[in-house]
Amino acid sequence: MSATRILDEDEIRRAVTRIAHEIVERNHGAEDVVLVGIANRGDDLARRLAREIERIEGQAPPVGVLDITFYRDDIGMRAEAPEVHETRIDVDITGRVVVLVDDVLYTGRTIRAAMDALVDLGRPRAIQLAVLVDRGHRELPIRADSVGKNVPTRRDEVVRVCLRELDGEDAVYVEEPAGEPGGSA
Repeated sequence: MSATRILDEDEIRRAVTRIAHEIVERNHGAEDVVLVGIANRGDDLARRLAREIERIEGQAPPVGVLDITFYRDDIGMRAEAPEVHETRIDVDITGRVVVLVDDVLYTGRTIRAAMDALVDLGRPRAIQLAVLVDRGHRELPIRADSVGKNVPTRRDEVVRVCLRELDGEDAVYVEEPAGEPGGSA
């Protein structure tokens, strides 16, 4: 596979800052906001957003992590065993604005599963969506409220988000399969 970097460390930092400002503006502050990151990588982005919101507002919103493994509509259809993470949301989300945070928005199925998981935990006043990358190809009527970067892709391409906390670097790559134009033959 050949890979093209579409976001570097500075661009990711600026995107997180912009998204944090959008969350604060949309909600007239962050008092009733709870950031819930979808494991794996959405939770790291949610923690970064919380730090940035704290810098802007003087107080960080609560941050939780949501595992959607058993809410996915493709569970059992995959050859590999699913990787299960811990769901940990230490505040009551009922009546609050929950901002779901994920790294990449693609078909919308992950977000649908996350919303199903959230309503099993409480009844938020509103659910908003913040993503670092929106790559298109929606299969469900789901749209992000805040997007770091819109990246038109082909279905056979892979968008890979690397975060310092997990991967040792901050970058986003679009990878083409071998043998495709721009790929290695």
